[in-house]
Amino acid sequence: MTSSDCTIALFKPKTVVGSPLAGIQLVAVLVEPVKQLGPASSLAKKLGFKDMRAAGDEWIMTVLNKPSKAEVTLDSITPNHASTVMLVLSDSLAHSEHIQSLEKTEMKILKHTFHLPGTETADSKVAPASKPKAPVQASKPAQNKETGGDKTSLGISFKKEASTFGDWYQDVLKKGDMIDYYDISGCYILKPASYRIWEIIQRWFDERIKALGVENAYFPMFVSSRVLEKEKDHIEGFAPEVAWVTRAGQSELEEHIAIRPTSETVMYPYYAKWIQSYRDLPLKLNQWNSVVRWEFKNPQPFIRTREFLWQEGHTAHLHREEADVEVRQILELYRGVYEELLAVPVTPGVKSEKEKFAGGLYTTTVEGFVPTSGRGIQGGTSHCLGQNFSKMFNISVEDPSKPVDPNSGTQAEKLFVWQNSWGLSTRTIGVMVMVHADDKGLVLPPRVAYLQVIVIPVGIVASTGPESRKDLYDKAEDLASRLRKAGLTAKTDTREGYTPGWKFNSWEMKGIPLRLELGPKDLASQTTL
Repeated sequence: MTSSDCTIALFKPKTVVGSPLAGIQLVAVLVEPVKQLGPASSLAKKLGFKDMRAAGDEWIMTVLNKPSKAEVTLDSITPNHASTVMLVLSDSLAHSEHIQSLEKTEMKILKHTFHLPGTETADSKVAPASKPKAPVQASKPAQNKETGGDKTSLGISFKKEASTFGDWYQDVLKKGDMIDYYDISGCYILKPASYRIWEIIQRWFDERIKALGVENAYFPMFVSSRVLEKEKDHIEGFAPEVAWVTRAGQSELEEHIAIRPTSETVMYPYYAKWIQSYRDLPLKLNQWNSVVRWEFKNPQPFIRTREFLWQEGHTAHLHREEADVEVRQILELYRGVYEELLAVPVTPGVKSEKEKFAGGLYTTTVEGFVPTSGRGIQGGTSHCLGQNFSKMFNISVEDPSKPVDPNSGTQAEKLFVWQNSWGLSTRTIGVMVMVHADDKGLVLPPRVAYLQVIVIPVGIVASTGPESRKDLYDKAEDLASRLRKAGLTAKTDTREGYTPGWKFNSWEMKGIPLRLELGPKDLASQTTL
């Protein structure tokens, strides 16, 4: 069966809370061109969903990594989608080789009786896709047309090359256990493997900015429309991406509330309140938070997402010279994150006037380079805002260089403070993966690897007795314990039912830097590789 033999309709389902179908993000319905689907709502109820509607191109990109419905073929649905896609087939389409290969996975595949126009019945049922009664020849693994890769294998299905770079990148992240897809487009779950990398970056950076006198704080995520409107020039660049809260329950809010795309307008009214004298300077605050920017471009995990984690520092200084020095200090720390922790070379520099931060004086940046795509990528930015924001929010002090006699009746001259803002996000993780990962999966630098050493017992055969097996497992755990005491993160893989070779490939795909194999001969010689 080819895509020309059937029509593929794609739907975004709405599930009932607690439903076992809650993980399904896309329903793909395959039907002969001469038959009709009928109402989507009716089919949804038969499938067990609350409702479903036609999937838009953005949602199709999120789930299938295809830019539009027109690009989707039957081969686009692979075993990688077993947990996120439900396949609904017309009766006569259930026995193709590709469908048979999908049936070997955990994918939900159902068959449904679709009718010719005018022949519908009220009692058409949905049932599990039946297997052919007659023996069928074993189907060949589904091939990735662009790379020739075996898409039914447990390894990475795409080659790291320009033509399949986006597919490869998302496949590496998913199979490397770094992320999972969420049911809102452009949002992703950071699993422990990736979140630990972010924690390591946090600790490294936090320690160093505190040495510069920066303190951590936290401001609310909500911004009133009144405050946002006050700073039109700055927010203009973010306006299309601002997400708004407009209702509470069934009631329309009197004033709509924005979810912060960045925090200048959240924080600076309070800087004006807290900075009353030059003695209150410098004020250096940082916050670790998440921001929301409702991207309309094709989402990519870590690189372009609708919500992302980051740090944003906001400082106020009496003189420009102090602000300039700090901008460069922070930029150097960003370079350190990439080069010292992530082993990714970056180039520091200054953005053009066109590319600088809206409302700022100038913007410095560290830029990475992704060889496979041949493109540069912004890694982190440190902005000197000048006095633009302090004038907008009236953050000023009396000029200490021009003291005024309090008895003279003369008003002291005001000096607007100089401000900086700087931010680094979880994009760091995406850049690291794009640069280091390969066709076998993740490659994690040891300084940020969530697991640095995996110890795998080997040499266990059918004749190995339970005592010998237990002794080997105990020795493997003892080795991992000794490594942990030495300051490394290490664990053993003693899972039953998996061959050592399968475990080797699995941990290599997850990017673990060092694998130690421990067998009976290694115990005898007190060595390991």
